Amino acid sequence: MKFKSVVTGASVIAVSALALAGCGSSSSSSSSSSSKKSSSSSSSSQTTKVAKLTTGSKMKAGTYNLEEENYSHGYRTKISLTVNDSGKITKSTYDQVNKSGKSKSDDASYNKQMKKVAGTNPKTYMPKLNKTLTASASTGNVGSIDVVTGATESSKTFQNYTQQLVQAAQAGNTSTIKINNGAKMKDGTYTLNEKNYSHGYKVTFSITVKDNKITKSEYNQVNKNGKSKVDDASYNKQMKKIAKTNPKTYQPALNKSLVKNSDPTKVDVVTGATESSNTFIMYAEQLQNAAQNGDRKTITVDNMIFSE
Repeated sequence: MKFKSVVTGASVIAVSALALAGCGSSSSSSSSSSSKKSSSSSSSSQTTKVAKLTTGSKMKAGTYNLEEENYSHGYRTKISLTVNDSGKITKSTYDQVNKSGKSKSDDASYNKQMKKVAGTNPKTYMPKLNKTLTASASTGNVGSIDVVTGATESSKTFQNYTQQLVQAAQAGNTSTIKINNGAKMKDGTYTLNEKNYSHGYKVTFSITVKDNKITKSEYNQVNKNGKSKVDDASYNKQMKKIAKTNPKTYQPALNKSLVKNSDPTKVDVVTGATESSNTFIMYAEQLQNAAQNGDRKTITVDNMIFSE
């Protein structure tokens, strides 16, 4: 997702911090735009920059697995992450397999056709996504995972699933995560809250489902007093000048888009709030997965916050 770090003062430094905050959130997908640009622009001879974890629990050593239960167009996703004693991902095996266990990356006909249409294919984007998890995202920084051009939906699904695996690794829960993909969402209200504050705010998010449609979306960023970032007049004014949008604009827009589409992958990214939009999409997908299982237990995300 990319997903990724959600200010006060009249100084130039504060204004710069505001610009970063407007593009992100305090989710574990949080990371500085500067570090991502540095990483992406570095030459192959340079070491990949890994942002330092400052808030949130470190991942525990072990192997963590997630798999889809249902096949879509003949394939389903399986992911396994291995974390070492230092809390770093040392191995990632993300794959899409058919009923015979054969990888989509080995389907020559499919790869040839997708390459013509999208400019990429599973043989290219799956290794690329796996590599990210042992490089810039090795400490659990889901925000450093780039969406692969031509494979947007697969990239976003990968980000969502990786985020859920990171949460499992933080808790040391090695039980395989089962995703009831493609199943109808069960009626009810599903809630996700971040645990940690970034730049004074954390995400609270709930969706209401009725007849397999999302009828209500309440995504918000609140401070320790429960006050919404939407109501911070000074913040909204400054961000509007820099990013041409602000929480007062993009939060309602994201909520409206999710209700309209009932599908997180079809939510429009708000220009000027790309990182917040991507975090919204990632969390919305996790809530959708909960709704597919009918699991109404509040999801608490021990969101990782990384140094800028």
